[in-house]
Amino acid sequence: MVAHGLTRRFGDLVAVDHVDLTVQRAQVYGFLGPNGSGKSTTIRMLCGLLLPSEGDIEVLGYAIPRQAEALKRRIGYMTQKFSLYDDLSVYENLDFVAAVHELTRAQARTRVDELLQRYWLTEQRNQLAGTLSGGQKQRLALAAAVLNKPELLLLDEPTSAVDPQSRREFWDSLFALADAGTTILVSTHYMDEAERCHRLAILDHGRLVADGSPQELTAALPGQVFLVECERASAAQVALRGTSGILAMAQIGAQLRVLTERGDAIRARLDDKLRAADIDAHLQKVAPNLEDVFVAATLKGGDRGSRNGDPGDRPPPARDSTASAPPRDTP
Repeated sequence: MVAHGLTRRFGDLVAVDHVDLTVQRAQVYGFLGPNGSGKSTTIRMLCGLLLPSEGDIEVLGYAIPRQAEALKRRIGYMTQKFSLYDDLSVYENLDFVAAVHELTRAQARTRVDELLQRYWLTEQRNQLAGTLSGGQKQRLALAAAVLNKPELLLLDEPTSAVDPQSRREFWDSLFALADAGTTILVSTHYMDEAERCHRLAILDHGRLVADGSPQELTAALPGQVFLVECERASAAQVALRGTSGILAMAQIGAQLRVLTERGDAIRARLDDKLRAADIDAHLQKVAPNLEDVFVAATLKGGDRGSRNGDPGDRPPPARDSTASAPPRDTP
């Protein structure tokens, strides 16, 4: 999959702004971004469901959107709402999808039975989809998305409504598909899921602000992270507010995680501020994680929000809690 200059406008709003992407076969490629960053819009353009305002897209050798109809036979698509028919049984949902893909009756029975077993739904085959648990609905939606044995699977925040155990099992299923040769493009707002991707794109206000493997992104963080250990972490956070060079702070129990600009003088400034507030603290530099990368990437170019039609989404220069991507992505 290759996209160059991918852009989508909704009136004056630039939802996706000249994004370049390259996704290799059999990769799990993740999209991470805050609310309104353009994740869902990008995925819909890549699979031919939404026309781009500008840019070129090639997916599995097809020029999109011109050859989108031909592409649909070779891809699977799963939304966060699962798109199931609640008044049909589990089997009937999959049987309907098989008919859409024009499988013969014999092919449909074989494939549906195979998927019911693979995704632990055999006992629920005659149960109405609307009565399933969140995890069961998720597995059914995944079975429907892969029924046609797609070469490319696009998933739009597929784990936003399920419990942690179901999320873990779902990701095990994704890696099994990738190991078998399926390319997977998935958007998520969970940092632990993003860390599992082979490669990751971070979107902010429609722009691609970071792209690479989780290891590459953390190694290239344009900043540094300090951990402040003390009995008065909340007081330490107040004392450090406004310190030159601090980008973001987050309290984690009795610790304060501080993301700063690079520079040897930063540590001394932090120590001075804490001593001035009579706070006894142990300060150490620690390795960055993906959440630090996300915060740093989405803090760049703080005035972009007004240009892209999202003035209220932009945080102030220094945050008092480490950011994670909100659960929805609009438009």
